[in-house]
Amino acid sequence: MSQTTATEEFTVTEFAARARSWLAANMPRLDPQHPPRNGRDDEGAWQRARELQRRLYDGGFAGICFPREYGGLGLDIRYQKAFDIESDGYEMPLILNVPTFTICCATLLDTGSEEQKRRHIHAALRGEEVLVQLLSEPSGGSDLAGLITRADRDGDSWVISGAKTWSTSAFAADYGLLLARTDSTVPKHDGLTMFLMPIDAPGVTLRRIEQVDGTNEFCEEFFDGLRLGDDAVVGEVNKGWDVASRLLFHERRAVGQGSEFASGRGPERTEMAAGDFLVLAADAGTVDDPLIQDKIGRVLARRMVRDCLVDYVGRAMRTGALPPAAGSLIRLFHSDVTFLEVDTATEVAGPLGVVDGDAQLLRVGKRYLSRQTVALGG
Repeated sequence: MSQTTATEEFTVTEFAARARSWLAANMPRLDPQHPPRNGRDDEGAWQRARELQRRLYDGGFAGICFPREYGGLGLDIRYQKAFDIESDGYEMPLILNVPTFTICCATLLDTGSEEQKRRHIHAALRGEEVLVQLLSEPSGGSDLAGLITRADRDGDSWVISGAKTWSTSAFAADYGLLLARTDSTVPKHDGLTMFLMPIDAPGVTLRRIEQVDGTNEFCEEFFDGLRLGDDAVVGEVNKGWDVASRLLFHERRAVGQGSEFASGRGPERTEMAAGDFLVLAADAGTVDDPLIQDKIGRVLARRMVRDCLVDYVGRAMRTGALPPAAGSLIRLFHSDVTFLEVDTATEVAGPLGVVDGDAQLLRVGKRYLSRQTVALGG
């Protein structure tokens, strides 16, 4: 557990004041002229994130919504939101949010064994472990249940053979949630098992995928004789689809910014701040255009609606008033907001967002070209 443990004997206001004081004394402030390394394909950025996460843990501000018995603070989302506000403007380990905390640790919290939760969630909160999901396969497309990676029983071990691909930042991870087929005699959804496996285990070959833009954050993994024990099984044997469904639920919440396990604000969340829009408009010479001002206002208003929706749906799911599938409402509306944001930024930048602009302006054009991914991913 974090060395300085917060409990709900503190009000949210008192907690925010403690966070404000601690952040000022312990976390580096962001310098717009010298932004930190945060590319997901940058090994140095991952090492830096681990170091910053350890600072948060030692200071008592890691895993605010994770249970205390697994290294967190056991507080509700109000405390996390208060911390997010106070941490704005500081360097934070944002790349650990997805998938380590909001997807993988959240899935372990719901479906893992007591030992898995105590060991791996705690280690992640200390900055000692990064987790990743290993789901997609070279031949599988979107049919996750049709996967062909196998886990065959051999004595007291499971022997894994097959391949996974498009694993986000697996090169930086320590453990992966691997979905494999353990019974091919039953309907495809019924014969799957989820495993928690060390990325550097014998029998695992990892290769980074070079993309057309030069980045290589995604990886593919090949399994040839990887041996795992029963302690690596997450949930129950042949019940892996239940675990995978829960993982995908958390993925939708994470991508839609509805997870209580995400911590901090910043570029990793991909959306532009209000000030960024104004800077963009100034650079493009459109800051005084009433039409542009109106369009920016529409984006900011839509974000406020999204934040209210996240609060409402999240609270309703926690109390059981809405089913887990309601998380898709957040995911869908987040896609709509992102489309509006990207389209508006493109209109603000005009031709400078496509040709002849500086780096800030050209980033707008790049985001426009990849705008559909927010609706497809997760």
